[in-house]
Amino acid sequence: MQMRGNLLLLTAAFLWGTTFVAQQVGMDELGPFTYAAARFLLGIIFLFGLWHMDSPKRRSRIKRGLHHSGWLAGLGSGVFLFAASSLQQVALQFTSVGKTSFITALYIVLVPLGAALFRLGKVYAVNWLGALLAVCGLYFLTIQDSLILNFGDMLVALSALGWTAQILFIDRFAPHVDALELSLSQTLFCFAGSLIAALATEEIALTPILNAWIAIAYAGILSTGVAFTLQIVGQKYAAPSEAAVIMSFEAVFGALGGYLILNETLTAAQLTGCALMFAGVIVSQLRTILKKHPTPQAQ
Repeated sequence: MQMRGNLLLLTAAFLWGTTFVAQQVGMDELGPFTYAAARFLLGIIFLFGLWHMDSPKRRSRIKRGLHHSGWLAGLGSGVFLFAASSLQQVALQFTSVGKTSFITALYIVLVPLGAALFRLGKVYAVNWLGALLAVCGLYFLTIQDSLILNFGDMLVALSALGWTAQILFIDRFAPHVDALELSLSQTLFCFAGSLIAALATEEIALTPILNAWIAIAYAGILSTGVAFTLQIVGQKYAAPSEAAVIMSFEAVFGALGGYLILNETLTAAQLTGCALMFAGVIVSQLRTILKKHPTPQAQ
């Protein structure tokens, strides 16, 4: 089951990584909060459809006393998700995409620290080694300029704390509540927050939204609706420290998506970064792999 959870998280990372391309295309004519509100709205519609389809099974679980609502937990997760994504989006006005990606992904190290601090599971040496390899890989993959910190970088560091809190919050509640309700609830909160921010700071027009409908649909349905639900289900079975390393692989998928779709180049340093991140994911999974294939005992 743990390997299944890891595969779900890797799929989520793929969807998040390829969404970077959709975001870059979709925000040509839209403000960041308008784009976010549109994608979260589509995510709500998609998730509500899944929630409605699950109604017969949910009613059966309720009758048997096996259903545990995820609405309240989703609101808590939504607070962290909205704060993290908003801080990251605002920070992009003051710093580079490369530094934003790198500093955000420091949750790779912060998550095992938080898991150890709040006793959410034991953190093993391979988890720390995997996290270290992933951070080094992210440096080579994303940093194309100076690492001198500015105001925007401070905001990104705060967003990394938000992502850390969201991952740990999901790890705490995902095994115990309805995954669809949790995902739908956090998406509702993020939509409401994004819409309020867009109304307060941006000019909303229908034509730019319609022009970007393909990018919005991809991000709304696959990244918001599918990927965040896969994260919730995947974290039912994966330890938070391993989950953080796997989900950080979105940076690799983002770079590959830019290369294949936007004709961006991949330098030798970036390819080295991809290799180091892949090594980090493999190392972080060594305990799981060895448990599935134990070393034969001598006769």
